[in-house]
Amino acid sequence: MSWGTELWDQFDNLEKHTQWGIDILEKYIKFVKERTEIELSYAKQLRNLSKKYQPKKNSKEEEEYKYTSCKAFISTLNEMNDYAGQHEVISENMTSHIIGDLARYIQELKQERKSNFHDGRKAQQHIETCWKQLESSKRRFERDCKEADRAQQYFEKMDADINVTKADVEKARQQAQIRHQMAEDSKADYSSILQKFNHEQHEYYHTHIPNIFQKIQEMEERRIVKIGESMKTYAEVDRQVIPIIGKCLDGIVKAAESIDQKNDSQLVIEAYKSGFEPPGDIEFEDYTQPMKRTVSDNSLSNSRGEGKPELKFGGKSKGKLWPFIKKNKLSLKLGATPEDFSNLPPEQRRKKLQQKVDELNKEIQKEMDQRDAITKMKDVYLKNPQMGDPASLDHKLAEVSQTIEKLRLETQKFEAWLAEVEGRLPARSEQARRQSGLYDSQNPPTVNNCAQDRESPDGSYTEEQSQESEVKVLATDFDDEFDDEEPLPAIGTCKALYTFEGQNEGTISVVEGETLYVIEEDKGDGWTRIRRNEDEEGYVPTSYVEVYLDKNAKGAKTYI
Repeated sequence: MSWGTELWDQFDNLEKHTQWGIDILEKYIKFVKERTEIELSYAKQLRNLSKKYQPKKNSKEEEEYKYTSCKAFISTLNEMNDYAGQHEVISENMTSHIIGDLARYIQELKQERKSNFHDGRKAQQHIETCWKQLESSKRRFERDCKEADRAQQYFEKMDADINVTKADVEKARQQAQIRHQMAEDSKADYSSILQKFNHEQHEYYHTHIPNIFQKIQEMEERRIVKIGESMKTYAEVDRQVIPIIGKCLDGIVKAAESIDQKNDSQLVIEAYKSGFEPPGDIEFEDYTQPMKRTVSDNSLSNSRGEGKPELKFGGKSKGKLWPFIKKNKLSLKLGATPEDFSNLPPEQRRKKLQQKVDELNKEIQKEMDQRDAITKMKDVYLKNPQMGDPASLDHKLAEVSQTIEKLRLETQKFEAWLAEVEGRLPARSEQARRQSGLYDSQNPPTVNNCAQDRESPDGSYTEEQSQESEVKVLATDFDDEFDDEEPLPAIGTCKALYTFEGQNEGTISVVEGETLYVIEEDKGDGWTRIRRNEDEEGYVPTSYVEVYLDKNAKGAKTYI
């Protein structure tokens, strides 16, 4: 089965058929290209869908995703993100292994087809030229034969005419001979050209055209094989990602199986547990008892005396079965949230305070890392002055130190509140009062509310002292510390490295470069007690002063 022998006369149809084959190949390339675009679009939509339902950072929604069912949903979103990635892989592999390969092949195919049909047309033109030569020699032979026949007839006519001279007859005879010779020459030429044409025609139909058509047939068969291989690759590209897609789906199933309803129920308890005990039974309030008439006045007075506590208890308990619920609603309505979270139930308050302490510790660590980095940079500048001025970093270092001290004060303030909630710290120490003095001076009502709003499990208040007595206790504690004690002797001097605004209770303001007396060293809390004169003394951050102790004191010079 060969196109060269079977389709020797179908040159034009073969040309159309091979062009149709190229069109089919280009159509398949277009199909695969559109498939890759669909895969990319699908992957993009899956990624956007996964991103849309991801919880936002630092939001209430993120806190809700601590439940196992929500974690499973997050895992599902992550697996869908990976699932989308596999569709991107499909698109990339189809683009490189099919579209790119076929695009290069189709260019080569067009060049090969063009070359083969160019050779075919060249062979056609050659045989057509030979045919024209044959036709030309044939017509010439025919013409010369007719001319020779006419010349022979004219000679015979002249030779038979007695009136014609012998010279005319001889002339006619010579002319007839010339025409006859020309006819013989044309005959020989025609015969030669005919033989040549027959040879060329035989070569054309039995050698040239079969060879050319055989090449075209092989080219077309390679095209068919190529499109088949591309279709296999098309399927293999999908097949290669099936295991990974299966793993994604297995991950979703695994996440679904990890859902623990008991654990989620426990998390609900931890999230909303108030720490209160359910209210007890309400005692019967006997309003008829004072109306009873008895013979003895003592009996009447005793009845009234016994009735008073009941009335007091009843009046106190009335409307306070769930006081913390009413208080929370009021706080939400007013939009006021105390800094110590005293508006929350004990358990929730403890969690909020612990969370705040953790956040402050992270901020302190961040600032300390920054301080260490600045210190290292300053050391580099000291060793290599050409790189920078070390003094230019002092201001930044002081700012970072101030920030660290403020954060430490804030942390210790929340730790004190946390300790009170957990029952570890019944009363605030001198150091805690000193370090949280800024808050005490700016927000005294919040501190008082922290004490006054504390409620017992049955809904009544556990502390009865008034706001005035609370303020009085806070004031007298600190006043006694300085006013009632004997003045401490100076143990050295110090020089202020930076200006410090002592706005908190128990602190003292200093100006950069000022020299003062040291009356108490830093005991590890970051504060040094100093005195300016007999009436002015207080605490300053140790990092703000350069301390010089007396010879009898431990250490001659201290840098913090």
